[in-house]
Amino acid sequence: MNGTTTTPERRTQEETKLKKQPPYHVILHNDDDHSFEYVIRMLKELFAHPEETGFKMAEEVHAKGRVIVCTTSLERAELKQEQIHAYGPDPLISRSAGSMSASIEPAE
Repeated sequence: MNGTTTTPERRTQEETKLKKQPPYHVILHNDDDHSFEYVIRMLKELFAHPEETGFKMAEEVHAKGRVIVCTTSLERAELKQEQIHAYGPDPLISRSAGSMSASIEPAE
């Protein structure tokens, strides 16, 4: 044997640290053109929230004007916002002309 050895390259802790994407909130905004039933059904279908959670969120959006429906990555938050905007009008309210409104903001 020659005496020459090679050692595996070592990475510093900083190099192996994964960078996490910052979280974003998807926020549902209140209006008078959608019923509690619509909100509960939409949250169940789009976010898999149980009916009890959907009801609590419907109460909060009604009382406070907005509610955080999920916190996730920016890409997923944008997808969920688009799904809310594409959900359509409330069939229980005749004046309902379209979907509810949602926004995205960075989670603190």
